[in-house]
Amino acid sequence: MRIIVQKYGGSSLADTNKIKEVARHVTALRQQGFDVVVVVSAMGKTTDNLIDMARQINPSPARREMDMLVTVGERVSMALLSMAIQGLGFPAVSLTGSQAGIITNASHTHARIIEIRPFRVLDSLEDGKIVIIAGYQGMSYNREITSLGRGGSDTTAVAMAAALDAERCEIYSDIDGVYSADPRVVLSAHRLEEIDYTRMIALARHGAVVLNADAVEFARRKGIAIYARASFGHKGRGTVIRRGQPTADRVVSGVTSKAVCVVRWKDVVSLTGLASFMMDNGAGIEYLGHDPAGRGMVVLDTACLAINEAEFMKGLDKWLVEPDITRDLAMVTVVGEGVSRPGIYNCFVQKAGPESMILATPITLSALVRRANADACLRAVHDVCVEAVPGEVADKHPKNEKKLRKSEKK
Repeated sequence: MRIIVQKYGGSSLADTNKIKEVARHVTALRQQGFDVVVVVSAMGKTTDNLIDMARQINPSPARREMDMLVTVGERVSMALLSMAIQGLGFPAVSLTGSQAGIITNASHTHARIIEIRPFRVLDSLEDGKIVIIAGYQGMSYNREITSLGRGGSDTTAVAMAAALDAERCEIYSDIDGVYSADPRVVLSAHRLEEIDYTRMIALARHGAVVLNADAVEFARRKGIAIYARASFGHKGRGTVIRRGQPTADRVVSGVTSKAVCVVRWKDVVSLTGLASFMMDNGAGIEYLGHDPAGRGMVVLDTACLAINEAEFMKGLDKWLVEPDITRDLAMVTVVGEGVSRPGIYNCFVQKAGPESMILATPITLSALVRRANADACLRAVHDVCVEAVPGEVADKHPKNEKKLRKSEKK
């Protein structure tokens, strides 16, 4: 079998017309002689709407029930896309995560894939069918429905590609690849033709929403190349994510930002217990240590707390003495092998502001800024830190070219 796994995000499936267009895209690939497996997200803002409804019913909903609720969205998408493909005269079958053989641990709302038993997928492919799989979900070893957390459909696609020994995994969204910054915020952002796993993971973990960081990590372990492309238009464009050797001329790959909250405390009952509590609840820990004043401090990714934030914040009282929560913050991060160079570091600190707390790793520099200032900081840092390298940077986002020319004239 020559298998290609494709994944379509919620914006690509936002309405019935777009679902029909995706069906045409999928069947065109099938006509080229490939066996096709498609992983789908929920339509548009379905998951967010379901979470909002749950909170209207109960501010602290049980995580098991949340998994039962939010995984509905992907099942709607898979059934509609299967119907659309069948309407074009091609055999297709839709499968939930559990039917596709995706086995996870028992951590509701942030489960991790343990193994995949794709027997039913392979049988359907042998029968000549296009297989549509609900992303973002699986079944635990005790037969409970689980969800994989934000961006989990990417992980479903990459894991399925590995299990099926697919030729490649294609991730489709409303952006035609990986950019040096969010092109909707930074007009001068450039699309990268190719990027290695390590830098892509760093970009994804710090706010680049094109790909899920866990999915890229999974791809790195399995050696699977990922092709990030736009669902509609931009034929031939995109970014390839695969194993590569960083070179000295690749100073900075990109700049990202994401919303965070900071929790400080006077004292902690058990630092080990606190860390375990946070991990058990799927909290994305960006930093755990002390602030410049010496108080205990943890920086948390707010997106990881979307489903059970109220429950999580209430649980902190068990581990912390006098916790203080600051919510209106963002983390701006520059990614690349050159971030330790004095020129890059000094420029970053200057643009982020001398009062900003700076966090550093070998390939990232991050600053905590007020959320209202995040976009301006992102643009300023991108202007001084991102170096366009011939052969690595392809072009600017097409929608921004006219805007950029106007802004440059000003």
